[in-house]
Amino acid sequence: MNLEPSLPPDHVSIRSGRIGVLLMNLGTPEGTTYKPMRAYLKEFLSDRRVIEEPRWKWWPILNLIILSTRPSRKGKDYATIWNNERDEGPLKTITRSQTEKLAERLAGAADGRITVDWAMRYGLPDVKSRLKALLAQGCDRILLVPLYPQYAAPTSATACDQAFRALMEMRWQPTVRVAHPYYADPVYIDALATSIRASLGKLSFEPEVILCSLHGMPKEYLLKGDPYYCQCAVTARLLRDKLGLSAERFRLTFQSRFGPDEWLQPYTDETVKALAQGGTKSLAIVAPGFSADCLETLEELDGENREIFLHNGGKEFAYLPCLNDSEEGMQVIEAVVRRELMGWV
Repeated sequence: MNLEPSLPPDHVSIRSGRIGVLLMNLGTPEGTTYKPMRAYLKEFLSDRRVIEEPRWKWWPILNLIILSTRPSRKGKDYATIWNNERDEGPLKTITRSQTEKLAERLAGAADGRITVDWAMRYGLPDVKSRLKALLAQGCDRILLVPLYPQYAAPTSATACDQAFRALMEMRWQPTVRVAHPYYADPVYIDALATSIRASLGKLSFEPEVILCSLHGMPKEYLLKGDPYYCQCAVTARLLRDKLGLSAERFRLTFQSRFGPDEWLQPYTDETVKALAQGGTKSLAIVAPGFSADCLETLEELDGENREIFLHNGGKEFAYLPCLNDSEEGMQVIEAVVRRELMGWV
């Protein structure tokens, strides 16, 4: 009689022994027409991490007003930056490339046991499906990497929320880590400074002022304890010092405010207008809070704010690109991932 334990013949076979790295960013619509834009905006603006208004108050505003008019308007904005060759937003194109390049850089680590994937908090590819894909490939340890240098509840936290919701449905959960914000990491600051110097070197003019524009958030979120503003201020100060610029010439501002409430200040668009009207003739803007160029940088900063500056007396304007999938950008992502994988590899 065989007393050795044995598995039933219909036991599910589960692979294990690999390490997954999941890069996560905000998201992008599946198209620029009304229907995909509405679906994207509905998912985004229904997130309670993004809009903290009571549901009874926010639901009619969102569904009866915003989703009736905003999809068409934002669709036109997306159309100006759309990657027509791939039929997708630039954020998706760049994040895919970052993933592929990171996989190449990590190919020799952990005896080739690392799998790198990517997901978007809103839209596709979604977090749940990519976590399942990593599990199916045998990843029983997964590192979540929100691609936001500065932590904020409406960005980093909601990305993790989505991953944790997927984990709640799993009988066999992987071991999970979340990458720490890297707003003050020397590798990040050095990469930004190198990229900015290179971009400035390509200009035909020397900007009198450089705005360090980061995405805004309602001031109320700061007062509730969100560390985002403080981390943005640290990034701006370290970057200004690294570039050797004065506080007058390198200024922190906040963009993309939405709705009637007070947001973090000073506002980027109002600062741009005031500088132009005050006699500043040349201006550059850099957006270090974005790991990849997207609507908020390519359309809002390089489009809308360029127009504001030139229409109010400014003469020369430059938007300095994000780190994206450049050598400097990949050095940052690789450094963050290797740091967080310590003890696993």
